[in-house]
Amino acid sequence: MRIRLRAWILVGAGLLAGGAAPAYGADSSSAAAAAGSVQYTVQDLGALGGTRSKATAIDGSTVVGSSLTSGDATEHAFAYDLRTRTMTDLGTLGGSSRATGVDGDHIVGESDLSADGPTHGFVYNLRTRRLVDIGTLGGSSTDITGLNGDTVVGKSSLPGDSVTHAFAYSVRTRTMTDLGSLAGPSGNSAAAAVSGGIVVGSSSLPDTPAGITHGFAYSLRTRTMTDLGTLGGRSSTANDISGSTVVGQSRTAGNALTGYAYDLRTGIRTDLGSHFLTAQLISGNTVVGGDGLLSTSFDLMTHKSAMVGSGRGVTEVKQIAGNIMVGDNFAPNSFAFVSRVDNGDFTYLPSLGGLNSSAMQANGQGVVAGSAALAPTGPVTANGPFHAAVWVPHKVA
Repeated sequence: MRIRLRAWILVGAGLLAGGAAPAYGADSSSAAAAAGSVQYTVQDLGALGGTRSKATAIDGSTVVGSSLTSGDATEHAFAYDLRTRTMTDLGTLGGSSRATGVDGDHIVGESDLSADGPTHGFVYNLRTRRLVDIGTLGGSSTDITGLNGDTVVGKSSLPGDSVTHAFAYSVRTRTMTDLGSLAGPSGNSAAAAVSGGIVVGSSSLPDTPAGITHGFAYSLRTRTMTDLGTLGGRSSTANDISGSTVVGQSRTAGNALTGYAYDLRTGIRTDLGSHFLTAQLISGNTVVGGDGLLSTSFDLMTHKSAMVGSGRGVTEVKQIAGNIMVGDNFAPNSFAFVSRVDNGDFTYLPSLGGLNSSAMQANGQGVVAGSAALAPTGPVTANGPFHAAVWVPHKVA
């Protein structure tokens, strides 16, 4: 689970410009339709009584996110069932709450303990309808970054809140494991993702400045943390994992910044180049990342790369799952898109009557979850409030 909030921040700040959608958006959709590709119908998921909502993740028929409640009094996590078309308020741990990931019956997110209190991670069980505080490693707060099966990962503060460690939490046993750091108990670390029994993230190092980190892989089976090293420079990160392959960024011997892929089985490290400096994600043999402007995919088998989208504006991929990539194109407005790895199709997703939209994740059936603008209520802006939305794929002749 990877969470990107950039588009929502732009909307909340009122920075999205008005006006019509760019011509290249229409051109892309027309070309896809002519080729008999998949097109999408948008559905408004509504809200919990408030004016705004957003979806952050989807698995099967369950969409999760957060919504303002009646009177826009506070923000609550929700789960939406696509089969029954019902939105459920998941409650809070005392303050506001936000759901950020879902896998099967398990929903994860974060909740403030009070209006001015610290934030704890939570797990919500769709079968028992219970919201469980996962606690901390002794400090005041937790931050959830990944979910796979019944394993939740992230970072938590230790007693005194001066040190932060990566953790793995078992939903089954309700136990949180401190993964430590490459610098020992006093070092800082943070988990970024989990796949199977392997957690990846970044950690400080012994006898080095706090800002210098190395990517790590932690085995939940052997309870050992492995330093993934670098491409010859001082620092690296690990941001995602698929199977035995970890992706992240690293400094080179010449102090350049580049993306990399590392195979935990063979020890082979692949330099992905300067187009993979941010948001490195991986699914199977395909890596996707960005350079702050454009997103690019890379095939680890053929070493071929391809630009994602039109090359105009800023393209940000939020998720890759199999052959599907979803994300946003800022040009300067935010337009949700779906792109295919196998054939290069790039499709802009419609809004709910306004101009802008934002895509976060797709499920196994290709249904995309995110947020879209309602029709504007006046002539000053191109957008009304944003609502959680899904885009359902269908073939066009």
